[in-house]
Amino acid sequence: MCIRDREYTLNQKKMNAPIEEDFDLLGKSKLEYAQDTKIPNAGTFTIYKEDHTLGNLVRVQLLQDRNTKFAGYRMPHPLENKVEIKVQTDGTRNPHAVLLDSLNNLTKTLDSFETAFKQKLNRFKDN
Repeated sequence: MCIRDREYTLNQKKMNAPIEEDFDLLGKSKLEYAQDTKIPNAGTFTIYKEDHTLGNLVRVQLLQDRNTKFAGYRMPHPLENKVEIKVQTDGTRNPHAVLLDSLNNLTKTLDSFETAFKQKLNRFKDN
């Protein structure tokens, strides 16, 4: 069974998103984590059905956290729709916590960007 995409309207944050039931049918979750056995306080998060857009955004946000020693991402193959994000922390916090905080901060940043964009767009339409 192939994974279908659903498109949302602009008011519902237009994006192509996989239908969650498809992941259940494939026996996969959207996010997987693998602890690194060679590097302390490190691990790799694999996010399915994503690409460079999300990978780079998350990498940059992770590097802004003072507890992050290393953050990088890669796409294992151009035909695979998954991104792997590698995170190493300084040991005061684990990679899960640092990623969660980074995603929350990224969400706030994108929400403020969306608000500012809509305000400017409305001003432009009014003129």
